[in-house]
Amino acid sequence: MNGIINVYKEAGFTSFDVVAKLRGILKQKKIGHTGTLDPDAEGVLPVCIGKATKLCEYLTQKDKVYETVLRFGITTDTQDMSGTVLKQQEVLFSEEEIPALIQKFTGRQQQIPPMYSALKVNGRKLCDLARKGIEVERKAREIEIYAIEILHVQLPRITLQVHCSKGTYIRTLCQDIGDAAGCGGCMEKLLRTNTGGFLLKDAYRLQEIEAIVKEEDPDGRRLIDILIPVDRVLEKYPRVDALPGTEKLLHNGGILAAEKTRQREGFVLGQLYRIYDSAGIFVGLFDYGSRTDAFCPEKIFL
Repeated sequence: MNGIINVYKEAGFTSFDVVAKLRGILKQKKIGHTGTLDPDAEGVLPVCIGKATKLCEYLTQKDKVYETVLRFGITTDTQDMSGTVLKQQEVLFSEEEIPALIQKFTGRQQQIPPMYSALKVNGRKLCDLARKGIEVERKAREIEIYAIEILHVQLPRITLQVHCSKGTYIRTLCQDIGDAAGCGGCMEKLLRTNTGGFLLKDAYRLQEIEAIVKEEDPDGRRLIDILIPVDRVLEKYPRVDALPGTEKLLHNGGILAAEKTRQREGFVLGQLYRIYDSAGIFVGLFDYGSRTDAFCPEKIFL
């Protein structure tokens, strides 16, 4: 079984829990997720199965869309409502001031990762240190907030839709906005609605996947229907079809000369291409080099 399942992660599960449960449901060990969600968060969590686990590094680079509820007036040690309240302040600004405040946080910026995160410093997870009351210096990382849309306002809460780059902590964004407002703030709810083109409306809950597996379906058609093929996720890379007689070379991860493809020319130096054998079977991603006029394997999925 090779492919990606778009899982709806429910609150109360860690991303690791989802992977562990899927291993039991699908009876398959080689499974990996493509981006951690906090236990209290919900939403899209693409899970790679079998040879599709090689995709994880590509999918984690994608931008994401979240819906979040920001609670003004409360600051916690975890930057969300699950933590210990450190400070409570009165919310004195008006609803009319919110758009100008929010828009200050769009664009490229430096963000300091929270202590309660899975990032490692000197081989130790920050969250493990935080639980012991240890705080260490963290380097700021460049992120980009492409857009923030205000969906609903009912002070002291506002609901936002955030389109951001990988590595963005929405909890930290909420606290930063609260600090800029002068009253503090934290994240109350988080829902990931899109990651790299995987949409919330297409996601399956664990119990739905388990029900599909348990159905009387000797050919496994229902499961195949929700299993997204590897090459579909890589459609942004141009397709190249190899000529007959190259199957053995390709299947062994060899270098494919441009003249051995149906297109033959017009390739871009340094561009990654999806290579298919003469039978139309996806082999993997190959990097084109103009000096050699050939495709070198970058990642083989066959």
